[in-house]
Amino acid sequence: MKNILFIAGLAGCFIQFSCNKDFLYKTDPTQIKTDDFYKTPAELEQAVNGSYSQLQGIINNQWTFNELPTDNTTIDFNPDDRGQADRIEAFEFYTVNQGSVNIEGLYNSYYSAIFNVNNTLQKMQQSEIPDSVKPAYEGQLKFLRGYYYFNLVQYFGDAVLITEPIPTDNPSLAWDYLRKPVDSVYMQVEKDLKDAAAELSPDPNIGKATKGAALTLLGKMYLTRKQYAEAVSTLKQVLSLGYSLVPSYASIFDPKTENGPESIFEVQYDSKSDKGEWSTFIYTFAPRKSGGAVTRWDQSNPGGWNIPTNDMINTYEAGDKRKAASIGLDYTSPDTHKVVPYIKKYDHPHAIYNRTDDNWPLLRYADVLLMLAEAINEQSGPTTDAYTYLNQVRQRAGLKAVSGLSKDAFREKVLHERRVELAFENWRWFDLKRTKTPEELASFLNAYAAKEKANPTASRQGVPYSSSDYIFQPYEALYPIPNSERLVNDKLTQNEGY
Repeated sequence: MKNILFIAGLAGCFIQFSCNKDFLYKTDPTQIKTDDFYKTPAELEQAVNGSYSQLQGIINNQWTFNELPTDNTTIDFNPDDRGQADRIEAFEFYTVNQGSVNIEGLYNSYYSAIFNVNNTLQKMQQSEIPDSVKPAYEGQLKFLRGYYYFNLVQYFGDAVLITEPIPTDNPSLAWDYLRKPVDSVYMQVEKDLKDAAAELSPDPNIGKATKGAALTLLGKMYLTRKQYAEAVSTLKQVLSLGYSLVPSYASIFDPKTENGPESIFEVQYDSKSDKGEWSTFIYTFAPRKSGGAVTRWDQSNPGGWNIPTNDMINTYEAGDKRKAASIGLDYTSPDTHKVVPYIKKYDHPHAIYNRTDDNWPLLRYADVLLMLAEAINEQSGPTTDAYTYLNQVRQRAGLKAVSGLSKDAFREKVLHERRVELAFENWRWFDLKRTKTPEELASFLNAYAAKEKANPTASRQGVPYSSSDYIFQPYEALYPIPNSERLVNDKLTQNEGY
């Protein structure tokens, strides 16, 4: 995080557990003696900041799991390098399986982060740090844990639920945990976020969780659970906390105006840090052969990942200002002489090669307004308030207010607004999952896939699709539990279909 120190040793401890069974038999000599830490407020601050640094790592790769499997993005296909065919490309083409390396990385990164949250929470309570200092840190840590489990339960369904540190004298207990039912996981998410909302201040605190962030995520959880009354009452509390839409949609993502009045929680990045805190999103998202045409650095070798689809480009209404701020259409491939689009939200000038200052907008006030509009409509139909919240977002985008819609038409309009307003901010996969049954999701994605196969957004340069590409089955609404986890814990059940 910006101007924040990080703990070096704690971040990898659970990953070491997950990747190497040798820990069952010997002690890691490099592990920090945590009993000697957490003695002062400054050390507690370091520990909490270490948890935020792990959030950076999770966000760096989240697009793979939350955007690429959807109709929002695709890939700039590379016929000369098939090294990612069974990794990143598997999420685009619906060929993920229990042996996929990126699934293992996803699983381990979340449980590593949860391990450190749990450890810090316990050590903090056992320390002699003044009680007056603890609630703010406890609230931040519970917000992070609530966020991690909110994601895990949507990725995997039933999830291993751990809220206490794993005993250092018997770490093999890590492999005795069973998956808990979805309802139990959501109960923990609700508890953590309610606690966080009670403990955190509503005052802005750049890079740190606040009361507004906890309430927003809690409201999102209620919406996901179809608890519409709770979603409305929770999200309405956010309205009084001082947030507002900024006039310029593009300015939300500009490093010069980041953390503005619309920002509820941003994951912070800093190109000037020597601790690896910079972002590199545009180097990942720029068209594969664009060199410096997008990044402005000629030595660039962009990834060509997370490319906006034709379907996404065409879904914007005429005159929608968000389109130009979100999608770049100014690069032409030298191979095909056709435009290859790219995500523009994270494309800004930067002074150091491969180091950008682009934050990731995790929670925004526009999201609150759209969630409120949706929840009210599901409860009572399109009331005056529901129209007010929806139209605030539309009018900022330069679009006309809507009115006179049926409940079903209003629902579709809100979901459309969520797609274009929050495009490429990693909410599309979760929105599709919560608004469609697995069977409906399969039908929807297979219809999209048929269009993409018939007219690829970025040319495949003569390489045909595999027979298994773009076939989505209902069971794939959940990701598989990694093989590596089930090898060391044979009590873990696998999701149906894998």
